[in-house]
Amino acid sequence: MSQGQDRLDAIIDRLRGHGHRISPQRLAILRLLAETPDHPTAEDIHQRLLPEFPDMSLATVYKAIAVLKKHGEILELQFSDRDNRYDARFPAPHPHCVCLACGAIADPPAPGLAAVTEALAAASGYAITSHRLDFYGLCPACRAKRGQ
Repeated sequence: MSQGQDRLDAIIDRLRGHGHRISPQRLAILRLLAETPDHPTAEDIHQRLLPEFPDMSLATVYKAIAVLKKHGEILELQFSDRDNRYDARFPAPHPHCVCLACGAIADPPAPGLAAVTEALAAASGYAITSHRLDFYGLCPACRAKRGQ
């Protein structure tokens, strides 16, 4: 069983445990979010699933996202100049690399981040419950297009 399938099964179990029904459309949304590494927008999700569910509305996607957010099953990445993006593969706060040209988002490994978070909490006296760490630059594909 793949990591995406394991994650999907865990989300479904927890949502059912909270009394949520898993319709075929919601299952497709959950599957896409649990298996895709590219942090799609709600509109991306809708467009990708329209061939399979031509009657599915964008509102259905937003409702599924709202349920996932409510139960901590999705990480929402808000941007002031771009649409919000969603990550259900790794819903806990973690760093992202964001391409300034194409908008691609990657999940780089971040060894030592937990230690840095603990040190910041100790130094500031804050009880840190969440964080957001984004790095901006050009992704490998955009760098290749520019000959870099």
